[in-house]
Amino acid sequence: MTCLFDCEAPIDWDFDYIRLYESCVDAALTAEGCPYEACVSLLVTDDEGIRQINNDMRSIDAVTDVLSFPMLDYTAPSDFAAADSVTGAFEPETGELLLGDIVISAEMVEKQALQYGHDIQREYAFLIIHSMLHLCGYDHMDDGDRLLMEERQKIIIESMYNDFPMLCVR
Repeated sequence: MTCLFDCEAPIDWDFDYIRLYESCVDAALTAEGCPYEACVSLLVTDDEGIRQINNDMRSIDAVTDVLSFPMLDYTAPSDFAAADSVTGAFEPETGELLLGDIVISAEMVEKQALQYGHDIQREYAFLIIHSMLHLCGYDHMDDGDRLLMEERQKIIIESMYNDFPMLCVR
C-alpha cells in the first residue's frame, strides 16, 4: 500500500497525521475487501485551496471539507472485479491499484471538530474514511446509499479502536 501525502496548509496538529492517514486507508481497504495493493494520494490544503479545486474540477465555487477523485468506475460499491480490465488502473512499476485522490481542507477539519464536539484527530480520520469509501465506489445521493455509507464508515472507525481509541464513541 502506498499513501502519498502532500500538505500545502499550515497545520499544527499534535498527532501523527501521516500515520493516521495510512491507518485509515488500510482499515478502509481491509473492510472493503480490496484484493489488491493500492495507491491513494492525500492533499491537505486550506479553505481557499479546496475552493479553487472544487471550482476547477466540479464547477462549484464553494469551500467544502473533503473532495474525492476516484480512478475507477464501479458497478457496485467495492466491486473491484472490473479493475483488471481497465487500462491504466494499475501503477506500472509497483502493480498497485490506483484508487484515486483525496483533498481535505485543514481549516474545515478544525471548524467541524469544534462544531461536532470532538477532536481534530477524529474529524480528520472521519473525512479520510468517508473519502476512501467514495474511492471504493460508494456515494450518498439517496437515503439508501447514504445509510449504507454511514454504516460502512462506522464499521471502519470502530475497527480502528485498538490503535486509535479516541476515534470511537463508546
